Formats: sequence, structure tokens, C-alpha cells
Amino acid sequence: MTTTLIINANVFDGVNQKLMPNTDILIEGNLISRLGTNIEAPSGANVIDAAGKTLIPGLIDAHWHVTYAYTPASILLLNRGDMAEVAIRSMTGAKETLLRGFTTVRDTGGNPFAIKKLIDAGEYPGHRILPSGPFMSPTAGHADHYGVPSDTPRDKSYLNYWERNMMAMTSDGVPEVRLRTRDILKSGASQIKITTGGGVSSLFDPLDVSEYSVDEIKAVVEEATNYNTYVASHVMTDVGIRTAIEAGVMCIEHGFFASEDTLKLMKSKGAWLSPQPMLEADMNWDDPISAEKFKQVTAAVADLYPLAKKVGVNLAFGSDQLLDASKAHQQSEYLVRLGKWFSPYEVLKIATSENARLLELSGPRHPYQEGPLGVIKEGAYADLILVNGNPLENLELVGNPEKNFVLIMKDGRIYKDNLKNSIDINQSNIEQ
Repeated sequence: MTTTLIINANVFDGVNQKLMPNTDILIEGNLISRLGTNIEAPSGANVIDAAGKTLIPGLIDAHWHVTYAYTPASILLLNRGDMAEVAIRSMTGAKETLLRGFTTVRDTGGNPFAIKKLIDAGEYPGHRILPSGPFMSPTAGHADHYGVPSDTPRDKSYLNYWERNMMAMTSDGVPEVRLRTRDILKSGASQIKITTGGGVSSLFDPLDVSEYSVDEIKAVVEEATNYNTYVASHVMTDVGIRTAIEAGVMCIEHGFFASEDTLKLMKSKGAWLSPQPMLEADMNWDDPISAEKFKQVTAAVADLYPLAKKVGVNLAFGSDQLLDASKAHQQSEYLVRLGKWFSPYEVLKIATSENARLLELSGPRHPYQEGPLGVIKEGAYADLILVNGNPLENLELVGNPEKNFVLIMKDGRIYKDNLKNSIDINQSNIEQ
């Protein structure tokens, strides 16, 4: 068990706006064991002088796709790759994501199970993962990659590329959605992700459609509840959001066309809204259908955030980066964009302790149970970022992590240390 003492830090604890000045943080193993002033360094401890820089909790992305973010559309959407290639791209990407300061992600669709296993074992550098496993839709829904029946007759005994590799699933009818949900939970999902409305990247479901019947949604929710976890749903339209919430879904992914009344319903149910501050220029779509749908979605962003803030619904931060490794850095930029509607303190709280609250909906299926995430307090996981400057005064600092994050720690291990020498995390002997 290693011991690290960080001294002379100004600490944002993830909850309170006021910084804790000139604070020492003692880290034993992977947990924070003590906060205070003038803490005496234990024998053999690694001592780091923060010199008045700001220490914040590791950032959390509540809508990330480990196996989609760094894999090109030409491989995934055209079914030209295999899981070995996807896994290599994703493992490399996980290191890059960690070095942006995102120490935890909720994976809302894909097959990150082996990647998570190797990261958690310390064999490869990367962020924590709360996996949803393959997201699930009905035929003609957001997860349907079978093509039209005249081109590819649907044969239930045949699994397409996405289903064969546990990247997405289609299921129809109450018995089948129950079976598929149980399969996904059996694979190690922390929560279940379904789609109850149309999507941008899928070609057979306009944004206005509703997906899954009420009975089907309730069946998924019942199975997840039986497993002591919850259901999140991809959906844009107001009617689709309301249907999902009334059927027991606890987190709405995107939700761009939500009305004030529906957001109030979500608040009364304790449900969460997980949108993304996207701009039309963020993604290039080869297909004109997807391009037009993306335009509609991004046009609604500026209205949703002020309305969500007004209502006071539980609000998460997620970036939903897809199909282009060159754009994954937008993860940091999206966080800065929230500053258009929220104070720097509110933004950082959302991306740390608030997102951590959302993750706790997984209950006993939450894979990280030793301490809380998203906060700096005694007993919490030692997921920490030392910022050269005060991001509560200048949110732009988190938009350039390469320059401004001088120390990144996850699980008590240092993965970046510009105060000394950068650690080569490409080597297998990551600091133990």
C-alpha cells in the first residue's frame, strides 16, 4: 500500500463552493484517509507540494461510449471491424480520456467489459467504467442495424455484427425484452440502457417516433429493479420522455425536447436528465438523414438547459462522443460550454458529486464500493486533479487539461505529474 501526502492545496471538495485553503490530503492506498493542516508525512510517504494550486475531484462523464468514442464510423456503422480492433482502439482511448481528468465514466452502450476488467486490475491505464452493456431497442429502433427486410430478411437465429459483439441489441415483446435484460445484467451491467425514441445515427427511426410499448418498458424496469439497479433511456421527444418516466425509467439520456411539465414530473420522481451541450458543427454526418436530425437536436440545446435549471431537475453531465477519435477531446470542451448557463461552481459540482449521485442509482451493482466518488473527503476514493489555477473562477482551465492539469491521480495512483516528471503510463509497470 502506497502513501501519498499532498500539501498546501486549495481544495474544492465537489460539494461546497468555498475552497478549503492550505489543506493537506493524506492518501493511503486508494482512499483519502485524512484532510487537515500540517499533517505529518508518514515514513516513506510520497510528498507532493501543491503550492497553492487547486485540487478538485476526478471528473465524471455520465454519458460516454468506451467502444464507440474512438472507433470510426467506417468500422462500426459499416460492420467492417471486429472486437479485437475495437478493443485496441478503445483501450488506447481510455488512457487519453483519463489524461483529460475523467477518472470515471458511465458507459451508456457498447461492450467495455474486458476493457473495464483490465483497467480495474491495474494492467492498463484508464478510467473507471460503470457499463450498461449493449443498449437495447425494438426492431426499427435506435439499436437496429439489420437493414430493411427486403435487403436483409430478419432471421432471429442470426445475430448481426452489433449483436454478435454485444455492442447493441434488438428485442421485441415482453418475453424477449425480459430475456435480453437478464442477459445484459448477467454480463455485468451496472444499469440498463434502452431507447424509447428516435436517434440521430440510426436510419429507421425519425426523432418523433416512440419506441417500446409501455408494457415492454415496464418489463425492463421490473427486471432491472429485481437486480437492484435502474434503467436509463435514450429519448428526445416530450411524449417519449413522459412515457418512459411513468413506466419507471430513472434517467433520460438527451431529452432535448422536454417540456416544463415533463421536467417537473421527472423532478417529482427523483429522475435524472442527462443531455449534452452539442453544436451542429461538432459532428459531420455523411448521411443526410442523420445530418438533418442532428440539426434539429442541436437547435433545442439552448432552450433545454435554462429550463432544466429553472425546474431544478436532477441534471447530469455527459458528452456522448461518437465515431471519431479526433473529436474525443470535445469531452472537455462540452464541460466548459455548460458555463453559458451555469456558474463554474455549478458546472464542476455537476461533473463531480452530482454525477456521482446519479451513479449511485446502481446500488449494489455499482462496481466501486470502497468509498464515494466525485468528492474530496475522508474515506473517498483518491481520484484527484491538481489544477494550475482556480477553475471556480476560470472554467476555461478545464477545457485544456493537457496544459492546466498538472497532477492526475486515480485510485491512489499517479498517472500524470508535471510537478516532477511525467510518468510514462505506456509502460506495464504503472506506479503501484
